[in-house]
Amino acid sequence: QECSKKQKNDDTQSTSVDALSSNDGFEEKNEFHTLANAKILLSDCLACDNCMTSEEGARVFQQNQKELFRILNLNKKCDTSKHKVLAVSICPQSLPYFAAKFNLSVNDAAKRLCGFLKSLGVHYVFDTTIAADFSILESQREFVQRYQRRNQEEHALPMFASACPGWIRYAERVLTNLVTSHICTAKSPQQIMGSLVKGYFARQQNLSPDKIFHVIVAPCYDKKLEALREDFYTALYNSQEVDCVLTSGEIVQIMEQKNVSMKDVTEVAVDSLFDEIKEGDVVRHDGKRSDGYLEHIFKHAAKELFGVDVKEITYKALKNKDFQEVTLEKDGETVLRFAAAYGFRNIQNMVLKLKKGKFLYHFVEVLACPGGCLNGKGQAQTEDGKPDKALLNQMEEVYAAIPVRLPETNVHVQKMYQDWLEGMDSKKVQETLHTKYSAVNQTASNLDIKW
Repeated sequence: QECSKKQKNDDTQSTSVDALSSNDGFEEKNEFHTLANAKILLSDCLACDNCMTSEEGARVFQQNQKELFRILNLNKKCDTSKHKVLAVSICPQSLPYFAAKFNLSVNDAAKRLCGFLKSLGVHYVFDTTIAADFSILESQREFVQRYQRRNQEEHALPMFASACPGWIRYAERVLTNLVTSHICTAKSPQQIMGSLVKGYFARQQNLSPDKIFHVIVAPCYDKKLEALREDFYTALYNSQEVDCVLTSGEIVQIMEQKNVSMKDVTEVAVDSLFDEIKEGDVVRHDGKRSDGYLEHIFKHAAKELFGVDVKEITYKALKNKDFQEVTLEKDGETVLRFAAAYGFRNIQNMVLKLKKGKFLYHFVEVLACPGGCLNGKGQAQTEDGKPDKALLNQMEEVYAAIPVRLPETNVHVQKMYQDWLEGMDSKKVQETLHTKYSAVNQTASNLDIKW
């Protein structure tokens, strides 16, 4: 069985997308109309087209600029009962793209991007770093618990990271029960941000969640699929945690069609979830190309389980630069063995080892994109769809220069655990910050795919 992502079926896919767009019905002309025609092809998505239903395809297509403009235009009408509070949350891996592309510092890029979005009519612009804080802290705790139960539970270890929707999609639809029980249950930063905006922030503003239209700006198209998951929908309010995902590249398309340069935009401080406070300088987590799950969990586990303070992590590249391992030795014995596996070829090799019972790792940070999140297909791509290596190198330099802040040191996070989530071990933490991953269907020869 050949992986469909290796096939170049752009003509067929373009036709199917055009067919979807032609069914939109009557479309009112407005000032945003000319900006609403930018399209994406499902071939741009990392998830395999063979495991996407036609309904999912239609809903993914609806997550483009047109949906943002529909809400913006709705808010310009006089009927205030239909108005939405428009909130946009920006992923940390998107900011280096804007900084490198427009030759700005990452702090200037964040403020100018905020200024541009607010000039369109967006009410709030947030940074999702706080959501990654929660996700990392919950992943750390879960790994320690799994490690302590490893001799009692067959599927306690290894633990796989759950932040990458391309990997999750592949695991649930293709690998099924072989790996789903090993996936960390902590939600990704995107979906925790959805909970923060539609839960905590909505309550602070005395708003019903369905009155907020929440947009995520992300590096990859798979985030659109993640936003559609049924477990991220609240039936009581008929509301998704994330209503629309736009890639960094789609935001640039809006700028280009409005003939706006980032350098001409007024700087506006990024909003905070907490009253009138504004965000300060941009910060990031450990990890050069991702949210740093491996480094944070490794250091936390070393301290909690073995009393070892790890200051610097040494990566050992194995078959390629996208498959690296980190180990902790104590008294001559390797007590922790972690790996970072980026890209589907490395994921496939990892899964084959797991199937054969030759898997030595306790934790693996799995990302679908070679090179990690900065190399998402929603940014750093040339016009012919190939990686823009020069731009990607700049982005990596920008990202590496951002100061690191440990999630444990975020005072807002600690306060929210107590005031909003009713303690770190509460039922509300499980309901708000965790989810379940399970097999969707069985594929006869799912481990025989050629990558």
